[in-house]
Amino acid sequence: QVQLVESGGGLVQAGGSLRLSCAASAASGRIFRINVMGWYRQAPGKERELVASITDGSITIYADSVKGRFTIARDNAKKTVYLQMDSLKPEDTAVYYCNADVRIWESQLLKTYKYWGQGTQVTVSS
Repeated sequence: QVQLVESGGGLVQAGGSLRLSCAASAASGRIFRINVMGWYRQAPGKERELVASITDGSITIYADSVKGRFTIARDNAKKTVYLQMDSLKPEDTAVYYCNADVRIWESQLLKTYKYWGQGTQVTVSS
């Protein structure tokens, strides 16, 4: 089992910044590789949407709504992904979820599973 633990959400005024972090952990030696890591968000009454993702080779994808304002990065040694959010807008208000495609050892076989964090609230006031 792999756990994704998020931190860094909160309340900020429009134009402000927040930095989200998400660290992956598992029993020693269980994680073989973390492929794609990303951030999704879900606002009340809306579907969950991709905000940004990053491969283990640092190829990034951003939603059009956050391009130029948000930056995703990862530290492979720490198994951690970050989301730097600048110039925040009220429409960025949502619960932000960390996501990771993790290749793990299971019964001496390598298998890939998708994991989700518990979510962290980001609220941007106008």
